[in-house]
Amino acid sequence: MDIQQQLEVIERGSEELIPREELISKLKENRPLRVKAGFDPTSPDLHLGHTVLINKLKHFQDLGHQVIFLIGDFTARIGDPSGKNATRPPLSTEEIQHNTKTYAEQVFKILNREKTIVEYNSNWFGSKEAAEMIKLASSATVARMLERDDFEKRYRENQPIAIHEFLYPLVQGWDSVELKADIELGGTDQKFNLLMGRELQKQQKQAPQVILTMPLIEGLDGVNKMSKSLNNTIAIDDAPNEMFAKIMSVSDELMWRYYDLLSFKSNDCIANLKNEVKEGENPRNIKALLGQEIVARFYSEEIALQADEAFTKQFREQEIPSDIPTVQFSQAIPLANALKETGLCSSTTEARNMIKQGAVRMNGEKVQELITLEQGCEATFQVGKRKFAIIQVK
Repeated sequence: MDIQQQLEVIERGSEELIPREELISKLKENRPLRVKAGFDPTSPDLHLGHTVLINKLKHFQDLGHQVIFLIGDFTARIGDPSGKNATRPPLSTEEIQHNTKTYAEQVFKILNREKTIVEYNSNWFGSKEAAEMIKLASSATVARMLERDDFEKRYRENQPIAIHEFLYPLVQGWDSVELKADIELGGTDQKFNLLMGRELQKQQKQAPQVILTMPLIEGLDGVNKMSKSLNNTIAIDDAPNEMFAKIMSVSDELMWRYYDLLSFKSNDCIANLKNEVKEGENPRNIKALLGQEIVARFYSEEIALQADEAFTKQFREQEIPSDIPTVQFSQAIPLANALKETGLCSSTTEARNMIKQGAVRMNGEKVQELITLEQGCEATFQVGKRKFAIIQVK
């Protein structure tokens, strides 16, 4: 592609490109640019919110540039303060190691394994001595750190800011020095950290990286950013039918944002789909195309079509899926506990709330009270619209 065509791909769905003229100059060098994005392994599962950046890495990869997927196994020990009004609790070494392994496995569902460099920032920070970290800390002033929105807000509201949190932007910025990044991608909440990378590269006499920020995609609630802590995510390891159903549950308005940030369809194709809706096409059918694309990306086209068919049967014909799991218990158990143990609810508190709201069905009938499942019980339970399980008490 020529430079203008590359820019159209690169800027699609993006928030800011800083500075644009520097990227044009780098593209004119006609060489593969080193494109970095970092991910702290703070949870075991990547979700579609993470893939906004990973998809953009894929765009760069398809354009022939060198993609670096950086796993922040060292920065995870500090805890990213971006957008937080309180200090993050530290992760244990075991949690970080477990999550790191799953990240490395999941990312290649999108990126080309052979063309992707995977780095870990513990490779250079794990062996740094205290004197080296103190020298890094001298690269910026407290006043500069307090220019950052979330730090400034917490300071103004007398909320605690731990000293180690000031290290996070510096450590992330130093990653760019180590990797000699030409471009770094990040969410809009990462802008300060990305700019710090530019500053540190200048101090080390490197050409400063261009930064590309991507918006934070809303979760299934359509309001808050996609976050596991808010229980509004679509995990890339979700079962195909669940993944498809979750996509179908988003609003028609949010669907177009998902197309812009998650789909690999061209801009012209998406424009045509929008025009079809204007001319009377049911948005449900357009949403199903998105669901098929996303499921096919992580599984296969055949499985995506099966997920579409299962959704149609379940929600249009009110059929119970044929592949729901069976869970057995060896003794009587309160229903709330059973719903938690089967994974239909995340906790007994959520289970009790769902029962009180009339969102739990037993063999198709609403459960009206907090019952106990006695020995000999065998029933199909449904929580909400999408979750099913057969529970047996032997």
